[in-house]
Amino acid sequence: MGKNRGKTLIVGIGNLLYRDDGIGAQVIEEMKKMEIPDHMELLDMGTSTMDLIYQLDGVEKLIVIDAIKAGGLPGTIYRLKPDDLLSRGNAPVSLHDIGLLETLNMAIKKGLEIDTIVIGVEPKILDWGMELSDEVKGRIPDLIEAVLKES
Repeated sequence: MGKNRGKTLIVGIGNLLYRDDGIGAQVIEEMKKMEIPDHMELLDMGTSTMDLIYQLDGVEKLIVIDAIKAGGLPGTIYRLKPDDLLSRGNAPVSLHDIGLLETLNMAIKKGLEIDTIVIGVEPKILDWGMELSDEVKGRIPDLIEAVLKES
């Protein structure tokens, strides 16, 4: 990789204890087993999206993986920009998006320009438990591919 590129931060968001909401963390865990380029960094944020502001120095591109309820079939993959997260009557499509949007707004105020993409998957089951639904679990390779395509 001859060209000097800024850091790409790949962040999994969600609650591992709430079934399909844990997809972000699951994708990060799978990616940790892979060889990834040096400019990429993996981070499982859990549900602490406001803490993300402390991770953004030197980040040129931010890729967020999350469960996104947008009305599609379970397992549907979405590629969104931050502005898309409030596209339905200003109601966020994910429980974590409010914190994510506030964090990105703080980053802008700090003078950070970060190209941000959200890779989401439509959940099937949002309930207590640690097992992903088959529809969502089966999309992990496709989610990883979508992330790698962005970076």
